[in-house]
Amino acid sequence: MPKSEHKENKKPVEEANKKILEEVEVVEPIEEEVKIENVALDKWNPKTEIGKKTKNGEITEIDFLLDKGIRVREPEIVDALIKDLKTDLLLIGQSKGKFGGGQRRVFRQTQKKTKEGNKPKFQTCAVIGNGDGYIGIGYGKSKETVPAREKAIRNSKLNLMKIRRGCGSWQCNCKEPHSIPFKAKGKSGSVIIELIPAPKGTGLRIEKECQKILGMAGVKDIWSKTLGQTETKVNVINALINALKMLQGVKVDSDKYKELAIVEGAIKK
Repeated sequence: MPKSEHKENKKPVEEANKKILEEVEVVEPIEEEVKIENVALDKWNPKTEIGKKTKNGEITEIDFLLDKGIRVREPEIVDALIKDLKTDLLLIGQSKGKFGGGQRRVFRQTQKKTKEGNKPKFQTCAVIGNGDGYIGIGYGKSKETVPAREKAIRNSKLNLMKIRRGCGSWQCNCKEPHSIPFKAKGKSGSVIIELIPAPKGTGLRIEKECQKILGMAGVKDIWSKTLGQTETKVNVINALINALKMLQGVKVDSDKYKELAIVEGAIKK
């Protein structure tokens, strides 16, 4: 067969293939995304009473559980009650390098010496948040990297907490929840972190991994002081968690708290 006839026979086939590919690219991805979300909700078989009530629609807000101190024991409850959750992994490990100069890693590796050889384990730290006052931090440890990451994300949803936000800086006094309402201090090991409210435009003046956590919580401006062995990132993260818990534990005057809650949108005027 001559080359010209061979090319002419190919043209109608190529045009038909292009039409099929265009139809597939426009239609199929949208249907697949919707199916994945519905299947995840339909396959959930709750085992606790709170899980059953959330699936039935009796519980519609996460504040009902957090304010009463009810512990969340199923991660699907958080997925059902809070939308637009974002996840991120913190750099708590370090790769091998000469004289300790390795790059930061998501996985922190430890080893156990046995007669059979070295048995490594991997630890990860995950943070979730919606950027509007809710965050959760969890650790996961396993012999492989993927199960450790999944455990960390699951535990972060079980450790969800609410962050009190406000404007406690005398330089700003805008009454908007862009910072924290007052000073807070947390400690873990030798690390001490002090959080100080800052005016608008300051940014997050704190360690990089702590910036990720506060950004997930919706805090935009803050000052901080850190003391101790800050190279151990696990202690730095735990100290920040303790400082954020202190914000929730401090009692506030009822009138000031109402004003703060009205600004955050938790209470209507």
